[in-house]
Amino acid sequence: MAEGRGSTLVHLLVVVLSLVAFVFAIAAERRTTFGTMFKDEIKNETYCVYNSDVASGYGVGAFLFLLASESLLMGVTKCMCFGRSPLTPGANRAWAIIYFISSWVCFLVAEACFVGGVLKNSYHTKYRGMIYAQNFLCEILRKGVFVAGAIFVVATMVLNVYYYVYYTRASTATFQKGNQWVRSTICMTGYP
Repeated sequence: MAEGRGSTLVHLLVVVLSLVAFVFAIAAERRTTFGTMFKDEIKNETYCVYNSDVASGYGVGAFLFLLASESLLMGVTKCMCFGRSPLTPGANRAWAIIYFISSWVCFLVAEACFVGGVLKNSYHTKYRGMIYAQNFLCEILRKGVFVAGAIFVVATMVLNVYYYVYYTRASTATFQKGNQWVRSTICMTGYP
């Protein structure tokens, strides 16, 4: 392992798991459920008939792969808080903290997109007895929910890679003490 680079296997696993989550999110967007209105003349009812619910499975897959990627990285870095040795003060530690917080924000937004998309896609209006409804529409998921999750997956992946790089640099660097206070050579009194 090179100085400050981290494990190549961790980099590779984080990127691969995130890319698989991205592919699942795009597949979920392309396979969202749509419904067609069906009117039963015998029972005098109107209801929606939906196609297969494959998108929810893809959304759950994206959720789980992104969760595995984040869990792997947080397990390796011990979530930056529970490690044996503290991070060396300096720019590397500051960047590690910034990337840590940013990656968690993007991770939570991506997971919220996936959970919301799966729940909304799974919810179907099975039966409506309103025969006189003028603008009867079958409820479907809005376009772009899984795409938004996919965008945040890519952002999380990039931020996680940078977080791991700076975390490794800050944890392997030796502490170098900066300049101490230097006495001024200009005297303010008349005595030398």
